[in-house]
Amino acid sequence: MKSNLPACLSRIVRLSRLPAAAGGLLLAFLIATSAFAAEEQPPISVSGRYPHLAMFNHQGECGTGAVVPWAGRLWVITYGPHLPNGSDDKLYEIDPTLHEIARPESVGGTPADRMIHAESQQLIIGPYLIDTHRAVRVITPKQMPGRLTAAARDLTDPANRIYVLDMEGALYEVDVHTLAVNKLFARVAPGAHAKGAYTAQGRLVIANNGNDVVNKAKPAFNDPGYSADPEASGILAQWDGRQWTTIERREFTDVTGPGGIEGSPGDRSPLWAIGWDKRSVILKLLDAGKWTSYRLPIADYSYVARHGWYTEWPRIRDVGNGKLLMNMHGGWFDFPKTFSAANTSGVRPIGNYLKITGDFAPWNGRIVFGCDDASKMQNPLLGQSQSNLWFTTWDELGHCGQPSGNGGTWVDDAVKAGEFSVPYLLAGYASRTLHLSHASAVPVTFSMEIDADGTGNWKPWQSVTIAGHGYGWLPISPEVNGEWIRIKTDRDSIGTTAYFTYGSGGGAVENKALFAALTNVGDKQPASTGDLRPVGDDRGTLLFDSRAGAPADSASHQMFEVTSDLIFHRYSGAPAQATREVPADKGYAVSVDDASAIISDGKGTYRLPIGVAGSPGIDRANRQLREVVTERFLLNVGGSFFMVPRPTAGGALRMKPVCTHGKQIGDFCSWRGMLVMSGCNIAAKTDGHYFASATGPGLWFGDIDDLWKMGKPRGRGGPWHNTAVKAGQASDPFLMMGYDHKTVEISDDASATAHIALEVDVAADGRWETFRTIDVAPGATVTYEFPAAYCAHWIRARTDTACHATVMFTYD
Repeated sequence: MKSNLPACLSRIVRLSRLPAAAGGLLLAFLIATSAFAAEEQPPISVSGRYPHLAMFNHQGECGTGAVVPWAGRLWVITYGPHLPNGSDDKLYEIDPTLHEIARPESVGGTPADRMIHAESQQLIIGPYLIDTHRAVRVITPKQMPGRLTAAARDLTDPANRIYVLDMEGALYEVDVHTLAVNKLFARVAPGAHAKGAYTAQGRLVIANNGNDVVNKAKPAFNDPGYSADPEASGILAQWDGRQWTTIERREFTDVTGPGGIEGSPGDRSPLWAIGWDKRSVILKLLDAGKWTSYRLPIADYSYVARHGWYTEWPRIRDVGNGKLLMNMHGGWFDFPKTFSAANTSGVRPIGNYLKITGDFAPWNGRIVFGCDDASKMQNPLLGQSQSNLWFTTWDELGHCGQPSGNGGTWVDDAVKAGEFSVPYLLAGYASRTLHLSHASAVPVTFSMEIDADGTGNWKPWQSVTIAGHGYGWLPISPEVNGEWIRIKTDRDSIGTTAYFTYGSGGGAVENKALFAALTNVGDKQPASTGDLRPVGDDRGTLLFDSRAGAPADSASHQMFEVTSDLIFHRYSGAPAQATREVPADKGYAVSVDDASAIISDGKGTYRLPIGVAGSPGIDRANRQLREVVTERFLLNVGGSFFMVPRPTAGGALRMKPVCTHGKQIGDFCSWRGMLVMSGCNIAAKTDGHYFASATGPGLWFGDIDDLWKMGKPRGRGGPWHNTAVKAGQASDPFLMMGYDHKTVEISDDASATAHIALEVDVAADGRWETFRTIDVAPGATVTYEFPAAYCAHWIRARTDTACHATVMFTYD
């Protein structure tokens, strides 16, 4: 069994009340000699998660602010929300054998800054400075209050001082030798929720991604264009040591360069910043003192709330072997170190992910992600906030969701004739569609150009004319190669949209064997199902209220408490702690009728395909909706999983399918960083994902991004199934995004030919365009197969004739 001796020794040091340095030396000595006191076994690992490494606090959130290899150890900090004056969060030291030590110097708070200061040979992580001998010094919250979000090299004395940016906007200058702190600005810039800072080319660049100001101090500079820009939120700004200036008023997160957390390698090195707006991800480049912009797809809309709170934390970071990894809005990208004005080639999507990550770094041949797995904020089913690390490799990143995403250069914008859009990423996606529309009364011609190799040598590709108030779309075939695409119009236009949908959906690598223990729909063998509830009160355990036997059998109960070693212990406490007395829907309602599955969120009603006929129904025995990563819901209905954002990030309107599994899943939750599911075959054997009790019932354990491997999204359903409809009536929206091969069958009982329009909401923003109108003769059933490249987020039907109509889609 794994020894708990290091944790005990850490507690001994804390209780000894030795000075920090002496305590650290004693702790290091005791751990170095502990191998003689206990025989170690390799710790349990499931899908790259080590349950014993889970981190907890007593706050509404327990995120991972930073992970950095240093002095032969991996250093990790956790944070709670809105804690500028400290908390019970910890600085952790993890050794190569994966012993985790909570350092006694810990002061907590909401830190996410990290930097390696070359001249003094120190790691700065949160408020801690760590030398090459692993001695830790700390700047207390009393000395430097704030949510410490970024550290950067000093403009005037980089060998001795650094900048530290507070999430509320304060900027500090810190002496790395004496730890003296000087507050330079009480609040730097307009906007709020600061995220990134970096020094390059003689300037400090800072980024924040919201407007909900907590710090009421007057900003160091005004932004005269703010009131005239309804989209202004967050800021990218720069300071030359004398004057602050605005670069762009949009939501920005990370700022970095090819030197990463060690700082800019030279005065002429480029600087990169990432952010977003309603159109797409924004990539900014500073090269030779000049700023230029590029745009990339958004893989997951759940990050795009205007307040900027759902962005833990986009980074561009070295992950070893010469590779830079960028994570932004649910997508991983291979980011080239050579990205500059002279060479913009090489940005490539790797895959999509569901987890929330705070930081990542290379360590001992793997990539380690620090995650934000489960928070108590608006999540009453979680006993205690908790997160964990995730260990993987570069190649395994592509085994999650295949590259897909949506975004554009314009969304409902006024566009000037002849002015090219910002370049948009073209390379790296298997399926590509460009949607074009405008609200001008006269036709508008859109002309596209492609930069084939990232050198700025643009060549015309295609032009298309869209009628007044019109909509059209273009497939971009696999034979069309290039790094970037840009667009212009031949006349001024209003309400102009150029929006790309990339990728067809589904997991890149299907591996159904991972889920062999879960009971299939239609299976008759007894199943181990029941409710799951992570326990609070520092127990760190999981309650499993098992209903042994058939899934519908709720009479036979066995209560288990699962510990971090995945051992099931009989539980004798109050059963109510594991049952569903607390609702998890947070305003969502889920149902099923003859046409489809249905989800409503108070703002709208949306319909979804039934992935597998005969899937468990909507009842107490099977969980439909639950928050499984911080601020995101997982919906299980009709044999498929869907990711649903928080209402403030779009809610059901911006959901997406993840997989179609065809399993009888009773419940699911996040615990110690793992996704746990009930609904297993009672006769299943332990296989690295299935762990069982001594009396039979067991559970499936893995990582949430294993779900992509269950099988691509598929299903059948529609908005109308022999439904009485009125002339001119539009149906509920039906989900289209994330499915590849799509057909629709349409029929009605009208006495004359009915004209049924198929309308699409391309960008999941409630703007509808007519895709195609289909004529349906009396008594006929019309089948239409969509072009292979075509996809929108939602589709609905509208008829010009009162009748009973059927519009049913098949996605396979």
